[in-house]
Amino acid sequence: MTEALTEHTADVIVVGAGPAGSTTAYYLAKAGLDVLLLEKTAFPREKVCGDGLTPRATKQLVSMGIDISEEAGWLRNKGLRIIGGGVRLQLDWPDLASYPDYGLVRKRDDFDEQLARQAQKAGARLYERCNVGAPVVDERTGRITGVHAKLGEEKLPVTFSAPLVVAADGNSSRISLAMGLHRREDRPMGVAVRTYFTSPRHDDDYLESWLELWDRRGPGEDRLLPGYGWIFGMGDGTSNVGLGVLNTSSSFKELDWREVLKAWCASMPEDWGYTDENMTGPIRGAALPMAFNRQPHYTKGLLLVGDAGGLVNPFNGEGIAYAMESGQIAADVIVQAHARRTPAQRELALQRYPKVLKDTYGGYYTLGRAFVKLIGNPKVMKIATQRGLTHPMLMKFTLKMLANLTDPTGGDAMDRIINGLSKVAPKA
Repeated sequence: MTEALTEHTADVIVVGAGPAGSTTAYYLAKAGLDVLLLEKTAFPREKVCGDGLTPRATKQLVSMGIDISEEAGWLRNKGLRIIGGGVRLQLDWPDLASYPDYGLVRKRDDFDEQLARQAQKAGARLYERCNVGAPVVDERTGRITGVHAKLGEEKLPVTFSAPLVVAADGNSSRISLAMGLHRREDRPMGVAVRTYFTSPRHDDDYLESWLELWDRRGPGEDRLLPGYGWIFGMGDGTSNVGLGVLNTSSSFKELDWREVLKAWCASMPEDWGYTDENMTGPIRGAALPMAFNRQPHYTKGLLLVGDAGGLVNPFNGEGIAYAMESGQIAADVIVQAHARRTPAQRELALQRYPKVLKDTYGGYYTLGRAFVKLIGNPKVMKIATQRGLTHPMLMKFTLKMLANLTDPTGGDAMDRIINGLSKVAPKA
C-alpha cells in the first residue's frame, strides 16, 4: 500500500472536508497514515444545517480533542423542547454512561473548519479550492487509484494518487456516481430549509422541535405536513429557524418549502422577531439522504462515509453524529487493512467496513424507515402528537429512540427495549 510519497500521492485520499471527511482524515493521520484531504471550497464556508448537535455528536467532538468550552464559542443545550398537539414538553437529554448529558450549538461555517484544522494538526494534508472531478480507475482491475482535480483560482489540473479513496463529498457524491454507485429510490429522503433571524430567543438552552407543521396558506382547510419545524438559539443574537420534511408525503414535490417556512414563521408570536426584516440571510435548502440510501459502502478501493453513504438518521434528520462516527469506523478499518501484508488480506479487511456499518446502524435504520412511513400519514401524525405528548414517560422513551441515545450495556429498561428492537430488525 505504501509507495514513494510525493506531494500528490498518499496512502488515502479523502474527498470532502465536511464532518465525515475531516473525521476520517483526523483518525487516519493520527494512526500515522499519509492522508490527502481535498475540499472544493475554501474555509470558512456555509452549509445548510440546523446547527444543533445532540450528545451523540458532542461525544465525537470530545473524542477528537476539540475545545468545546463556552469560551471557545460553543453554546450548550440541556435537551429538547417538543411542541405539538397543544402540549409543550421539555425533556432533558438522558443521563447515560455512553454519552454526555448536553448537546451543543455552533454555526456550520466555522464548525466544519474546526474539524478540518484538527485533521491538519494530526498530520492530514488539506487542499482547499480543490474541485475533484473524475476518478482514476485501473482498467485491469476496475479499482479506483486516485482522482483528477482542478486546484486553486487558476483551476490547475492535478491528479492525486492513492490505493484507497474515501467519498465524503455529500449527498450528490460525484465520485460515488462515477464509480457506478447510485442512490436507492426505496430509501427515504428528507429536505431541510432554514434561515437565521435576529431574535430575543437566541440564548435558549433547549433545542426546540415543533412536531406539527401546518400549511395555513390560502383558503380551505389547514394541512398537516409530514415533517417538523425547529428553533435553535445560536447564542449570538440570532435563531436558526427551519423545517425538515420527508419525501413520503404526496405534497413533497408540489410545495415550495421556502414559502412554507415563511408562512410558518409568520404564525409565530410577533415578539420572537421571525419576520422578513429580521432575517440575516437567505432561506437555503439541502437534501437529507437517509437510512443507507447509497450502497455498497465499500467497493473497489472506495469507501463511503456520511451523507455520501446516506447515513442520516431517518428518525430525526440528524447527520453530523453519523458522519463523524462513520468516518471513525472507516478510518479504523483502513488502518487495519494498511497493516496487512498481501492485497488479498487487505481486501478482506476492507470488506469489513459495510458489515460494521450494518451491525451498528442497520436494524435501527430499518426501524427508522418504518417510522418515516407512519408519520408520512397525516392522520397517524395527528394522533401521535395529540396522544403521545401527554405521556411524559412515553415521550422520554421517544426521545431516546429518536436521538439514538441508549447505553449499549447496563442501561435501563428503555435502553434494553430500544437495543433489543434494533438487534432483531433486519439490517438492510
